[in-house]
Amino acid sequence: MTTATAAPLSPTPRTSPTRGRNRTVAERDHLLAFLDEALLAHLGVWAGGHPVVLPTAYAVDPDGPDEGGSLYLHGSVGAGWLARALEHDVCVTVTELDGLVAARSGFHHSMNYRSAVVIGRARRVEDEQERRHALDLVVDQMIPGRSASLRPPTRKELAATVVLALPLAEASMKRRAEGPVDDPEDIAAGIWGGVIPLRRVAGGPVSDQDSDPSRVPADVADRAAGFR
Repeated sequence: MTTATAAPLSPTPRTSPTRGRNRTVAERDHLLAFLDEALLAHLGVWAGGHPVVLPTAYAVDPDGPDEGGSLYLHGSVGAGWLARALEHDVCVTVTELDGLVAARSGFHHSMNYRSAVVIGRARRVEDEQERRHALDLVVDQMIPGRSASLRPPTRKELAATVVLALPLAEASMKRRAEGPVDDPEDIAAGIWGGVIPLRRVAGGPVSDQDSDPSRVPADVADRAAGFR
């Protein structure tokens, strides 16, 4: 049996890159590592006559019940896109921008990045234990370990929240991590070329008016420190 981490990426034409194949990441464990590190996903749905792309928090369980593992999304029961997401296949993209590539011509300017695409039919998570697990994972995606220090969600909160799961089976990943690719004559002209590296930076935790600033929990402090 093929495990979730060993299953190949881009198993279908929909997730097989047709351009820039040299930047394709073939290893599924690299995809999982990237999804574990990133923070923001964009969900593309067909919303009854027009497409909509929405930013959303997410989380991944490589051992989830869906083929290839489970990618979890959540939203309000009142959100119209949630119902639409169950009617057709959806596309989830996750991107991290790692650098601006300054070339010697406008044509060759680029960006260094890591990007994943997941396509498939989402399912509504009905099992209460899986829903709670998925919501804890979403919290921990933002601040690892945070869910363990919080009270459990109430029945009212669970009733107001929809959790969707998308199989990770049909996925692809691309990465660019290099300098400019210039024409020899442009290099010979002496124009500067290079990369402006980019990274996440976090400030120190800011306590709200009802929290003691001397008691910032370790999970929050560690998360902020990790971005410096």
